[in-house]
Amino acid sequence: MREITYLEAIRESMSQEMRSNEDVFIMGEDIGIYGGAFGLTNGMIEEFGPERVRNTPISESAISGCAVGAAMTGMRPILEIQFSDFIVIAMDNIVNQAAKMRYMFGGKAKVPMVVRLPSGSGAGFAAQHSQSLEAWMAHIPGLKIVQPSTAYDAKGLMKAAINDDNPVLFYEHKMLYNTKNEVPEEEYEIPLGKADIKKEGSDITIVSTAMMVSRSLEAAAELEKEGISVEVIDPRTLVPLDTETILESVKKTSRVLVAYEAVKRGGYGAEIASMIAESEIFDYLDAPIRRLGGVPTPIPYNPELEKAAVPQVQDIIEECRTLMNK
Repeated sequence: MREITYLEAIRESMSQEMRSNEDVFIMGEDIGIYGGAFGLTNGMIEEFGPERVRNTPISESAISGCAVGAAMTGMRPILEIQFSDFIVIAMDNIVNQAAKMRYMFGGKAKVPMVVRLPSGSGAGFAAQHSQSLEAWMAHIPGLKIVQPSTAYDAKGLMKAAINDDNPVLFYEHKMLYNTKNEVPEEEYEIPLGKADIKKEGSDITIVSTAMMVSRSLEAAAELEKEGISVEVIDPRTLVPLDTETILESVKKTSRVLVAYEAVKRGGYGAEIASMIAESEIFDYLDAPIRRLGGVPTPIPYNPELEKAAVPQVQDIIEECRTLMNK
């Protein structure tokens, strides 16, 4: 099977949906001829034209409001926000309008929109362009949260997000854009709310998201050399969350580490940890649940400090060793 990048997989999924459904269109800053901040929409304006690949003013508040209105009147907009950090400018439209309209109208109104959010650190973009704010958004009822870690997942999850009748926030880690793996050319859909076991193991479960999935797999390979068998679970979607897959894994291994890039305090890993602690699986644990997240500081510009601010492979290895010694 061919290999394509994470970036190409998202573009391909959006293009396939736009070819099959005229209600789907893209809007955002510099997404036309320029191809977006990361080049993800390169070539799309040539195929679909400026009516369906719409350049917008530099106003996240304005373009998010347009997306909500378009979605409520039957369209399926895909809104690109150049950096996920800028979602804070669009909070009223997303949190108080998009997330609540279907409920407030008793299901008679739908808001089928996708908000694409390049997120995460590692590219040297500093404090205002490198955050991981997904836990903040996951707190809001009415929003679905997607966080793919591979090109294969990104393509299938994007299709599901576009076809969902609810607002979906689609977090794309910037450092994954150029990673490659096997992706079918044909269309396929990965249901929202279905986790994936990226690696099977028997001693420790690592539940990790986005960039932390590949780091967890790298750590697992090193730990295998020490005789520690690690199972890596990728939730793929935070809302809805596949609790069954996570709990079954923890029941098998009896030890769990939740690893995520966002600041540890208040991060989504706390939700996963509390879900496990409140479940019937708690009695199967042989050690306390451990969380590994970022330090409580804005992301530094300096590359060495930037790396120190978020978990790296060695940090995961050390946490797993600690778990095995409990």
